[in-house]
Amino acid sequence: MIGGGQNPEHDVSLASAAAVAEALRVRGYDVSTVTISQEGVWEVAGVSEGATAAESLALAMPLIAAADVVFPAVHGALGEDGVLAALCALAGVRVVGSGPRAGAIGMDKWATKLVAAAAGLRTARGRVVNAADCGDAVFDGPVVVKPVSAGSSYGVSLVREEAELGAAMRAAARFDRRILVEEVMQGREIDVAVIREGGGVRWAAPPLEIHTTGLFDTATKYGGSARFTVPARLWAAETTSLARAALSMFDALGCAGVARMDFFLTAEGPVLNEVNTMPGMTAASQVPRMFAAADVSYVDLVTRLVRAAEVPEG
Repeated sequence: MIGGGQNPEHDVSLASAAAVAEALRVRGYDVSTVTISQEGVWEVAGVSEGATAAESLALAMPLIAAADVVFPAVHGALGEDGVLAALCALAGVRVVGSGPRAGAIGMDKWATKLVAAAAGLRTARGRVVNAADCGDAVFDGPVVVKPVSAGSSYGVSLVREEAELGAAMRAAARFDRRILVEEVMQGREIDVAVIREGGGVRWAAPPLEIHTTGLFDTATKYGGSARFTVPARLWAAETTSLARAALSMFDALGCAGVARMDFFLTAEGPVLNEVNTMPGMTAASQVPRMFAAADVSYVDLVTRLVRAAEVPEG
């Protein structure tokens, strides 16, 4: 079990890793844990104290090589973006979740848009701005500004007036040199979780609806002010279209394990917002809540993910 990571989602990743490890121990698995510090040190009990990042990784490799399965519960950059899956692929070790390619593309919001368009899915209109050109950004109406590659809504701002644009661009630039400026979508916020089980069977859990006032940003996500409804109250045709869109994107990216697809449900149908290839995995997180609505317990969910683990492809 790998938790932590070198990004703002460090503490969230620690919570996911601790919850997954406990659930697997309940099921009888022997679980060893490694924590990646925010400075990049791989903290392995009894062997990595005082080591540099490079030295600690070398010390952690025997533990990874000896593992039957690695569960990289690291959200965000240098984790969810395929880096840890690539390490496991090089070591020939089975890993829970998507491989390097799906992780890298799914983390890049602009690349995700291109894949979605090729798969026939709608996304919000947007453009990419280099952080060095922030001062040249033109305001042409309300927009959402976000880093191209970052998780948990860090650096995301809703800009309603031109005077707010500069600060929003600078906030996004703290997390990525590439900034995505998107049109504001009007619709219900619906999440769909897709799992790929052993044997390649994929299916979508009942959708979850997010209820919040304004932007579903980092403070709202972790401050407890958002409310979730699962299953979301939808017409059968809406549920079907969302599940079809989520499965299409899962397949187009080549995802494995579990992934969460975030949509806006508009009058014209689903609009893909983002993809999370290693979503939050505490029992209270959105993905486990969706599978609980399908009568899959938290312990059962993480067990299924471990059983489906494979050596990642490219």
